[in-house]
Amino acid sequence: MSEQARRRPPKPYRRPKKDPVRMLAFEALRAVDERDAYANLVLPPLLKKARENGDFDTRDAALATELVYGTLRRQGTYDAIVAACIDRPLREVDPPVLDVLTLGAHQLLGTRIPTHAAVSASVELARVVLGDGRAKFVNAVLRKISQDDFDTWVARVAPPYEDDAEDHLAIVHSHPRWVVTALWDALGGGRAGIEDLLEADNERPEVTLVARPGRSTPQELTEVLGEDTVLPGRWSPYAVRLAEGGEPGAIEAVREGRAGVQDEGSQLVAVALADAPLEGRDERWLDGCAGPGGKAALLGALAAQRGATLLASEKQPHRARLVERALAGNPGPYQVIAADGTRPPWRPGSFDRVLMDVPCSGLGALRRRPEARWRRRPEDLEGFAPLQRGLLREALRAVRVGGVVGYATCSPHLAETRVVVEDVLKGRGGPAVEAEWIDVRPLMAGVPGLGDGPDVQLWPHLHGTDAMYMALLRRTA
Repeated sequence: MSEQARRRPPKPYRRPKKDPVRMLAFEALRAVDERDAYANLVLPPLLKKARENGDFDTRDAALATELVYGTLRRQGTYDAIVAACIDRPLREVDPPVLDVLTLGAHQLLGTRIPTHAAVSASVELARVVLGDGRAKFVNAVLRKISQDDFDTWVARVAPPYEDDAEDHLAIVHSHPRWVVTALWDALGGGRAGIEDLLEADNERPEVTLVARPGRSTPQELTEVLGEDTVLPGRWSPYAVRLAEGGEPGAIEAVREGRAGVQDEGSQLVAVALADAPLEGRDERWLDGCAGPGGKAALLGALAAQRGATLLASEKQPHRARLVERALAGNPGPYQVIAADGTRPPWRPGSFDRVLMDVPCSGLGALRRRPEARWRRRPEDLEGFAPLQRGLLREALRAVRVGGVVGYATCSPHLAETRVVVEDVLKGRGGPAVEAEWIDVRPLMAGVPGLGDGPDVQLWPHLHGTDAMYMALLRRTA
């Protein structure tokens, strides 16, 4: 070593720079992983706190949101790419390290952030949250990933479609294999349909508002927000769509409860139940699984216009409070109770219309809750099955002869949709209930691609809605 080299002073230690956007995104991902939290519940308070602290502006909030949701949506694909760049099984990588890696992979492969900026920002994040030693590992992996684009990586890590179609689709479109199989079965086959659906699950959904009848109108929302920022609803007469996303909570009508955030699929379910043909009285309506209150608020407004009363029932007290908040200010009579729909307090035959939107796997809302695809397991369906059948049986007991029951669920999985209805009607696993199908399709006039009926399955790639299912039944005896 030369004398000059010996005399050269060591480089001073540089403290890592904290990037508030990436720190927040990492914090949200850790909450999802560690606490089984949902990003749509974790992210808003984190963003609010960052704004209050002066750390964020609107562009920062948009970037943080994209980093969190984009990473969660493509997690399966990014995991496969990271696995190809390391010399150990992925399960041996500490979860916080993997979160930093997949967050970096999304910046490199799923955004327009320049390569050098994506790598350097991720390494700085790693130094802050993991330490300098593991930051070197992050740097090495991300530099490997940066050598190719997304399509090149996918072609490398996914098996050919011809060899294993489901595994290919699972990696390319970032869904667990069992979910790919279930969705493909529900669609009825065909490569184009399943690829379109899986891709739609990975797109950011539009923000859709509902103007609650008697309290607001789509025209009012359009005038207040401006025609250049609002698109009309595709199918629901009460819907408007925010063209550029935005913050619904800042809209006065939403703050006052005269309007709400609600997917058009959910709106169509409530409207179809309200419009189903009915003979005789039409005075008492029931929402038997009302939390968190979106459908109940729309049903309550529609019931009020006809002089009918809505009873909104929700098993969980904290969710019942959300229903009360959603219905607050409703012009007509209504009541909210905390009750178990499988052991209800009401007498049989008490209602004219009943909606039972049952708990389910949530596979129809993967656009909004992308982490749910990694959290659910096939055995979860077995856990929901008795509850779904029990709730539908009690709904049919609750309605009078000639009354109408709507069975709805935010899942296209056949085990949670038509199979449930057929089992209840045929008495599998319990006493048979005498009821007849009502064709839902005429009650969703103008909506294309509704199949052969009498029940209806909506799809993100066909209708731009969550994958809501609905069956309508009339009690006959």
